[in-house]
Amino acid sequence: MDKSNVDDVVLVGGSSRIPKVQQLLQDFFNGKELCKNINPDEAVAYGAAVQAALLSEDVKNVPKKVVGDIMNVVIPRNTSIPVKKTGEFCTVVDNQTRSLIEVYEGERTRASDNNLLGSFYLSGHTPAPRGHPYDVCFAIDENGILTVSATNNASGNSNQITITNYKERLSSEEIKKLIKEAENYHIEDKKFLRKAKAVNALDEYIYKMKISLQKEDVNMKLSSEEIENIESAITVATNLLSVNNQQVEADVLEDHLKGLESRMEQIIVKTI
Repeated sequence: MDKSNVDDVVLVGGSSRIPKVQQLLQDFFNGKELCKNINPDEAVAYGAAVQAALLSEDVKNVPKKVVGDIMNVVIPRNTSIPVKKTGEFCTVVDNQTRSLIEVYEGERTRASDNNLLGSFYLSGHTPAPRGHPYDVCFAIDENGILTVSATNNASGNSNQITITNYKERLSSEEIKKLIKEAENYHIEDKKFLRKAKAVNALDEYIYKMKISLQKEDVNMKLSSEEIENIESAITVATNLLSVNNQQVEADVLEDHLKGLESRMEQIIVKTI
């Protein structure tokens, strides 16, 4: 920033009381009047208190499930540092024994459209139905160094990656370019996100229907015709999500899910 763009020069801290310091600052800013109406000692005390609060912050607001190529923003741009955010994620397929954690920097909705800072695996998941939890912590220290760590609380396994400002991170010019691209592709990204959510919602409903059919007490309450109808509905919905149907629009998937929920409602009530 050029000094001509500075609106106010605010003095805080004990040294700001020294007349020579004040004179040097005023000369540097071409005779600009200095702002001295803030108590220097109080400013330091308040600043220390805010810094302590940031250092002890551990915010658990990370979404639990991230599926597909969706960019999940954990630490937004311009967040004050140091900062630390921890959240619970989960496996996305049955009997998954490890998870890939990828760390991106960027503004786009699609993860692959952003800058990949690094990745690592967290191993040691107990084979189980999807939804097995594990913790991921994102921390940026006072020097701007990002550390992403993942821990499997059940097994005690952990792994992490450290990313500095100087190697993997984007330059200020590259960041400006990504911000501009995000603005230009806003409509396209919004469309992508809507479809991604529709795909995940339909996939989750299919999974719930499959799990329900595997339960003996549920099967005993359903007729062979009802079971056949559910299996048929699962097949149709699964085909809709197949690689051969990548051009299916979000509204088609949303309407199919609504229709599926409506048709299955009576059967679900019967099994409760």
